[in-house]
Amino acid sequence: MKSIEQIAAELQGYDPQALSAERVNDFLNRLVEPVTQTEEVGVFDAPDRILARDVISPISVPPHDNSAMDGFAFDGAQLRPGEPLHLRVVGTAFAGKAWSSPVGAGECLKIMTGAILPAGLDTVVPLEFVAIEGNTVTVPPGVVKTGDNRRLLGEDIMAGNAALRRGQRLGPAALGLIASLGLPTVNVFRRVRVAYFSTGDEILSLGEAPREGAVYDSNRYTVFGLLTRMGVEVIDMGVVRDEPAALEAAFRQAAARADAIITSGGVSMGEADHTKAMMKQLGDVAFWRIAMRPGRPMAVGRILDGAKSSILFGLPGNPVAVMVTFLAFVRPALQRLMGAEVQAPVLLQARSGEAMRKKPGRTEYQRGNVVREADGSLVARTTGNQGSGVLSSMVQANGLIVLRHEQGNVAVGDTVEVMLFDGVV
Repeated sequence: MKSIEQIAAELQGYDPQALSAERVNDFLNRLVEPVTQTEEVGVFDAPDRILARDVISPISVPPHDNSAMDGFAFDGAQLRPGEPLHLRVVGTAFAGKAWSSPVGAGECLKIMTGAILPAGLDTVVPLEFVAIEGNTVTVPPGVVKTGDNRRLLGEDIMAGNAALRRGQRLGPAALGLIASLGLPTVNVFRRVRVAYFSTGDEILSLGEAPREGAVYDSNRYTVFGLLTRMGVEVIDMGVVRDEPAALEAAFRQAAARADAIITSGGVSMGEADHTKAMMKQLGDVAFWRIAMRPGRPMAVGRILDGAKSSILFGLPGNPVAVMVTFLAFVRPALQRLMGAEVQAPVLLQARSGEAMRKKPGRTEYQRGNVVREADGSLVARTTGNQGSGVLSSMVQANGLIVLRHEQGNVAVGDTVEVMLFDGVV
């Protein structure tokens, strides 16, 4: 396990007092090591879990050639360009029961969706395309060609092939795929445990009476929502007062129980509280000034509990800064810790609907909304006040307008990148 100092030495141009957003993620990629413990869970218990090994298909899907439509199955070699095809119906094939009698030239089989295609039949014409008179079906010219409306054996997955890969998150489609293979259980990494708490004497918990100079804690609930979306085991440790004994107890308890610890508040330069001192005392921690807005101060490292260590993310105290630093840095780091394939956020390109002031030399995350205009183009506009304490701006936004480190002022009509919130926030 590399120390903070060793990791820093590997990064060219590393400067903890002026760290670019890109360097933060480079650092965290080296700091965070994935969990290795696994468990077998049932499919109903697998949503959002991370695969610990490839899922190898024991069967082919579908297991046989079958009809993709309700219609009539026949040998497509009988089709002639520009000519109708007249066929005699010899029976009906239903899904779940194989048709065993032969179907010869000039004959067809009425067939239901999913029913096995008997040998020699490779084409299905939909019911609505044919003319039926008594026991005879007429296929008009040009409505189908040979091989139409046939699902081939193994066209989804062939037996022995990997259906899903290690590190994949199990979403609804993946769960259905596992079930389609007849697999009742799947091997996943154990859930990552994340403890979090807010710090500061000015923070009120819900239910406490208001008092002058104090504010109600919003960060715990924001972080809870963000962590819940990731499928981790969440350990809420409440609000910890700015007292050395209380902070030490909280950090030790968190390190004993969790793989990662998230705090908010107490990491700014010149802080008068004891949070930073306690982080240094109990672990191997770096304190950064990141070239970004919002979210400049951040602490990262490890808190030690005997031979065990927990990854630490010390986030700023302002509510918007907490969310932005979580989305930009903590979320991808936790994905790595979970054993998941780290997915870079999908950035849409849109036209700026307004001018934005921006200084080169820092990455800015503006809260904004992307809408589709009448001409079909995407246009992004900010939600107004971009102060790091204006949490309502995150509620109003559907994404973050990402202005890159080297980028300057944005004019109306310039192209900007947007990280959408859907499914994340």
